[in-house]
Amino acid sequence: MKTLIQNARVLDPASRTDQVMNVLLDGDRIAAFAPGLSDPEAVCVDATGLWLFPGLIDIHVHLREPGFEGKETIYTGTRAAAAGGVTAVCCMANTNPPIDNKTGVEFIQERVAKTGCVRVYPIGTVTKGMEGKELAPLGEMIEAGAVGFSDDGRGVMDTQVMRRILEYSTIFGTPIISHEEDHSMTENCHMNEGQMSVKLGMIGMPREAETIIIARDLILAGKTGAHIHFAHVSTKESVDLIRFYKNKGVKATAETAPHYLLLTEEAVEGFNTNAKMNPPLRTREDQDALVEGILDGTIDCIATDHAPHSVYDKDQEFPLAPFGIVGLETLLPLLLNQIQEKLKLDVLSLLSLVTNKPARVMRLPGGVLAPGAPADLVVWNPDPKWTIEKSRFYSKSRNTPFDGWPVQGKVHATYVAGKPVYPFT
Repeated sequence: MKTLIQNARVLDPASRTDQVMNVLLDGDRIAAFAPGLSDPEAVCVDATGLWLFPGLIDIHVHLREPGFEGKETIYTGTRAAAAGGVTAVCCMANTNPPIDNKTGVEFIQERVAKTGCVRVYPIGTVTKGMEGKELAPLGEMIEAGAVGFSDDGRGVMDTQVMRRILEYSTIFGTPIISHEEDHSMTENCHMNEGQMSVKLGMIGMPREAETIIIARDLILAGKTGAHIHFAHVSTKESVDLIRFYKNKGVKATAETAPHYLLLTEEAVEGFNTNAKMNPPLRTREDQDALVEGILDGTIDCIATDHAPHSVYDKDQEFPLAPFGIVGLETLLPLLLNQIQEKLKLDVLSLLSLVTNKPARVMRLPGGVLAPGAPADLVVWNPDPKWTIEKSRFYSKSRNTPFDGWPVQGKVHATYVAGKPVYPFT
């Protein structure tokens, strides 16, 4: 089947294209795009006044299945992604049981085939059972379809084990995604160590718990030649370290999340559990460093760390509530509003942070508009002004600190492999 999307403002960050034209989809691929392009066999879709750009790629998502289906499932999580203009996600391995073998990877793929509506790329664990002791069978998981490895939620504390993980990964050229946390410094801690933790009488997580592990893993990556990717970077010192080692030629990449760019530790005031996350929200100085890191390329991309929790989970005393927020449905409206205001980037550079750049980090197809590329794209209406309402989320969970934030622009349609997957029919 052919589809011709007409008169859209076509935005492709990879080629720096920004022009009103027609885009022809042929089956699951982009066939061509040009002003005045026509095809008598195609179904025509009028996109006058709308934008068209590559589908977003979110490389840090928790879909919770198997084991935590009360929080999210592959069905609900991929619907949330489609509604947010996200056409591909990398799903983290800290499920129950963890995705630490070939069977686990195959389970994810089978569930996606049955219930998913966007592309899902499995991340396997780096250690068996996420225990940080014995290497997981990376090779067999890659053969089954894993695209990277992480014990996200738990840092690998044994330095020798981490060294072996990185050495082994060079055989495959697959990124190791590091959760940077020295757990000996963060046990029983619930927010950033700083003015807010003192004010609320809570034990705070020292920033050094993140930067110490980043420093260790940068040194090990330099020694082994492995590709290390740093998840959810949150501190100024972390940005400084990554910049320094990148400039030395270490194969390091990094992401940060929208909440670290838009919120500080002050959001936790009143024991707001929807602002409780790990790493915790930091300070204005850290936020400014993250912005600088994005602008100079130290931080490669933005990912949501979509971490669903039920209302019951979050509606507890602050120390008992779990870490994490949802982000798939707020990523694009926040990006094209508050984050753009913060970064002062043009729209192509901004979209690059969630399209071709994360694709490059994880060596994934997509993220670009080009003949022969996957027909994964978003049609965006830039005009509507609205307010984020968590009650309207397609995600199973509602744990967001952005409820009530004003934004402008909405996803008009999302296509995956040339087929419209949103709006839902």
